[in-house]
Amino acid sequence: MLTLTITKLISGDSAVGEEPNQVSPGQIQIREAISAAIPLLEKSSRGSAEQRKCFTCHSQALPIMALTEARLRNFEVDTNNYERQIKHTVAHLRKGESNYAQGKGQGGGVDTAGYALWTLEAGQYPVDHIIDAVTHFLLRSPGDSDHWQCSSNRPPSESSDFTTTYLAIRGLKYYSKKNQDDFVEKRFESALKWLLAAKPTTTEDKVFHLRALDYLDAPTASVKRFTANLLREQHADGGWGQTDSMESDPYATATTLVGLVRTGQIDRDNPLFSKGISFLLKQQTEQGSWHVKSRSKPFQKHFETGFPHEKDQFISTAATAWATIALLLALPSQQDPLDEASLKVPN
Repeated sequence: MLTLTITKLISGDSAVGEEPNQVSPGQIQIREAISAAIPLLEKSSRGSAEQRKCFTCHSQALPIMALTEARLRNFEVDTNNYERQIKHTVAHLRKGESNYAQGKGQGGGVDTAGYALWTLEAGQYPVDHIIDAVTHFLLRSPGDSDHWQCSSNRPPSESSDFTTTYLAIRGLKYYSKKNQDDFVEKRFESALKWLLAAKPTTTEDKVFHLRALDYLDAPTASVKRFTANLLREQHADGGWGQTDSMESDPYATATTLVGLVRTGQIDRDNPLFSKGISFLLKQQTEQGSWHVKSRSKPFQKHFETGFPHEKDQFISTAATAWATIALLLALPSQQDPLDEASLKVPN
């Protein structure tokens, strides 16, 4: 029943007996789930910025993406905290500006640089000398390789060359300058050849492999083939697992749903999307979060951001942000600045 209601919601149809503009029960449930998650994402980003000067993908980048999407759909967002996270991201890049200019980057390498640029893109931060230094680093990393390589092994979010390559492509697509065009095109040509020949294995691989292919205007037949492979891996419960041998979880499910919609490979009224949304709604905790167990070995001293789930809180913050974005994509919006097809390159 829930799946049917959500399908009607996403397609814009009204249930029998409803007025055309009446909010359906499915939409109410989705909005309630989003409203419960937003304060937690804000708490995580605020707590991280208060305790650490460094930028993090899980506590700055992904919450900002979710909050940006929420603002488009008239959800209440703490503007002061939102702007603080953008400034926090810029401050982190500024500390590494000299290293970026020398092609060295910061801790986390391309992943940190790429997620930071994605955060600033969401916040509509303009090109400046700091951005120029970061794009310079991305263009020259990692030397003569045909793609960008992950420097961490913290699955699922920091373990995939496909994610790293996507982040670099996205950052360069949005922020590179006209005088870098020739270098950018050469990197993109090499990356596309690698992507077309590559064999992604994990769900993280497959999602960002697809998103990178879409960014680089890969042949339609190839995109459809990789999409079909990803769709076939949806479990009976509506979710996806991080690997072939793992059960469905919110992180893998949400990243897959967002990737498929962002690349235009499925519509929001697709039954597979509805099943995925239903899975996410069922998995949300009473606190408003989505809990995922960490598979990464800690290499830094643990600290609390105020987000639930203790030592699982960082991957759970990421899962909650992605799940929130997926649910937001089930709601109508007049504009969608984080959609691949709508990127505008500032001069």
